Amino acid sequence: MRNTLSIALILAAAAATPVAFAQDNTSSNATPHRWNATIGYAHQIPKTNPGNVAGSEADLDGSGAATVSGSWFATDNIAVELWGADKFEQDVNLSNGTRGRLKQQPIAVSGQYHFGQAAQPIRPYVGLGYYQANIDSESFDPTVAGGQHVGFSTPKGAIASAGVDFNVTDRWFARADARYMYGDSDVSLNGNRTGESLRLDPWVVGVGIGTRF
Repeated sequence: MRNTLSIALILAAAAATPVAFAQDNTSSNATPHRWNATIGYAHQIPKTNPGNVAGSEADLDGSGAATVSGSWFATDNIAVELWGADKFEQDVNLSNGTRGRLKQQPIAVSGQYHFGQAAQPIRPYVGLGYYQANIDSESFDPTVAGGQHVGFSTPKGAIASAGVDFNVTDRWFARADARYMYGDSDVSLNGNRTGESLRLDPWVVGVGIGTRF
């Protein structure tokens, strides 16, 4: 994880140098790039004390995962992005001393507004959209809920994002971004809902490398 973050941060720093900026000059007659694709790495940070599981207050640990996204630009400033991540593996710590684990995999579609011009060295953007996250591979200590299977429904809701692209050339860029996902998940035992829910509301902070075409 540290190696991935280090590589991405080095590339982002390189994009901020005058040498890199000199490569960004494009002809006014050049065909605009309407698509881009990005791969990266992100760390998910769940909300503190999101709720109860089987009668015990829960707390979720954050974790990292690979990410991928693709965007289509309707204009030079307005884009639609499809974003997804590999599974975030998360420990669930319960206040009674027991523990569990689950995996969460989000996917989202957002509208974005990119400020300024495509060729400028540093280009920020904001986005708003909808996400949902599949939760599976739940496993808990046998003493939790008498050994019954603890399950969670699919969290879904609004997602807000903000990021910055650092142009390396007119085709390649480095990216740093943050996303906030607003959603909760209902708790169930052996498939029957308990009336409990977790207000997850995680932040997802990431870096990546992208290309335009």
